[in-house]
Order: sequence, then structure tokens, then C-alpha cells
Amino acid sequence: MISHITVDRRDATYDHHAEQAVLPVTVHHRDGRTEPTRLVMDPGQVELYFLQLGRLIDTRAEERRRCGELAGM
Repeated sequence: MISHITVDRRDATYDHHAEQAVLPVTVHHRDGRTEPTRLVMDPGQVELYFLQLGRLIDTRAEERRRCGELAGM
């Protein structure tokens, strides 16, 4: 059974012939095993995750600013 998946600290690639982005990831199993694999995304998925990750980055930055302001009070 899979516990979670982490993104590897390696560059994603784009195959323009297949029109797919490939992101290296590691699958973590509940028994402690891990296995490297790839997350393959079509252009629509890449655009969707671009927007979602951008929102998460903005939310984190805003929260850090807010917490910094509270700490200064």
C-alpha cells in the first residue's frame, strides 16, 4: 500500500513529440520501501498544476508575512 509520493529534486522534462511533461517522483510504501517513478502530465494538467502551485506559493508567502507582522506586535 502506498503511503505518499514525493517530488524528486530533479528537473522536469517535456517531450514535445508526445506533448507530455515528465516529473521524477518517489513512491513511498507503508512498509518503508520506496521506488522511483515518473509523473506524466498532459499540457492541460501542467497548466492546472501551474495555477494551483502558484496559489499555494502566494498563500504561503501571505501567511509568512501575516505571522511576521503578528510577531512584531
